[in-house]
Amino acid sequence: MRTVDKCLMKRLCLVVVLFVLIAGHCQAVEIKGVRFSDTVVVEQSELKLNGVAVLKWAMLFDVYAGALYLPRGVPGQSWSNDIPKRLELSYFREIEGKGFAEASDKLLQDNLLPAEYQALEKRLQTFYGLFRDVKPGDRYSINYLPEKGTELRFNEDPLGHVPGADFAAAYFGIWLGDEPISKGFRDRLLDTD
Repeated sequence: MRTVDKCLMKRLCLVVVLFVLIAGHCQAVEIKGVRFSDTVVVEQSELKLNGVAVLKWAMLFDVYAGALYLPRGVPGQSWSNDIPKRLELSYFREIEGKGFAEASDKLLQDNLLPAEYQALEKRLQTFYGLFRDVKPGDRYSINYLPEKGTELRFNEDPLGHVPGADFAAAYFGIWLGDEPISKGFRDRLLDTD
């Protein structure tokens, strides 16, 4: 083979290798037309996709698609540990901001002991004040970092955060706890079905 051909072959191989690396790095999962990245970075914490699911309301219509991200090597059942985590929800329907607060508060009051709810109440009111109205295609991300607390993002714009591992465990518990909004949704996020 001539020197020019060898050089051209090396360049072609390099391009193919780079393409494969880039394609592998940009992997995503799709559910009901919504794409979720295989990994996300929250601050400096890289989180791996653990599971995806679609929440159906009253078995009639899809409300949102969700994805749970945890640190690499952490099983879904360890979600309540004091570790970085992210829950991303992509909406199929319009929902008023006050609806999030009302539904969240009802679930938390039903699932927490009165003393636990009281310990969180002021922080919950702060968090509820962050919610915005959503339309189809909008996304909320709930991120937890042990040193920072629970952060709410709307279409990747930060809206605010609330401190405390207890707050994160209770709030993520709406979707992931023993009595979640939907056990099927929880089990798919935790990848346990």
